[in-house]
Amino acid sequence: MSSKRSTFLISALVFGFAFLYVPILLVMIYSFNEGKLVTVWAGFSTKWYVSLFSNDGMIDAAWNSLRIGVMSATLALALGTPAGLVMSRFGRFKGRTLFSGMIAAPLVMPEVITGLSLLLLFVTLEQMIGWPAGRGLSTITIAHTTFCAAYVAVVVQSRLSGMDTSVEEAAMDLGAKPAKIFFVITLPMILPALLAGWLLSFTLSLDDLVIASFVAGPGSTTLPMKVFSSVRLGVSPEINALATLIILAVSVMIVIASLMILRSERMRSRASAGADAQH
Repeated sequence: MSSKRSTFLISALVFGFAFLYVPILLVMIYSFNEGKLVTVWAGFSTKWYVSLFSNDGMIDAAWNSLRIGVMSATLALALGTPAGLVMSRFGRFKGRTLFSGMIAAPLVMPEVITGLSLLLLFVTLEQMIGWPAGRGLSTITIAHTTFCAAYVAVVVQSRLSGMDTSVEEAAMDLGAKPAKIFFVITLPMILPALLAGWLLSFTLSLDDLVIASFVAGPGSTTLPMKVFSSVRLGVSPEINALATLIILAVSVMIVIASLMILRSERMRSRASAGADAQH
């Protein structure tokens, strides 16, 4: 009985991973296809990478998405971290339910509603105070920061709620100030959550199409918008080449983040061992 169950679980696992990663592998393989058809192999070639780097529209859209992703992820981290800290460490306070609902709202709100609401907000602000002067990269960054901050807050709150506070208590017993405890002890301990929140925000921003379509303006086309408009006219092998480069870049970021998280976990284990020794 256990043998059959193990076979079923292994088969389900293999099928699940194959369903997720075989299409990605095929995209990477066909990015080196000689022919223009993306489903017929015609020989090995790197000409589509050369064609991609000579496509100014695609390169500009990629740079726009990267800049927006970095800025929105950083701003979301700066806003979401204090929100998660408040939700985790401040206990019950007046307005907590409203504050919690405002954090959770962007997580469940349909993107069409969010995009339309932000579009109306920017138009109203432009009419009232003259800012923003048109829609562009700044409005897309603000829009992405709005919903990405909610994801960061949830990730940070979860990490703080499950964190062992004995090290912080030991530091307070030794006379450390709250600010020093946060920056020296708490911040390194929640570093994995901060990295996860930043990467999640960057990915959501890089992948967003609906909200960006509402708040974008002339000259601020993002990569998903460019790819979507290109795919409607037929899938080009340039898209496969672009996808391969993005996959490689994301893989490198994941490896770097994993190494940093591993280093942070080792530091936390050493700090916990030191606190136990003091007690």
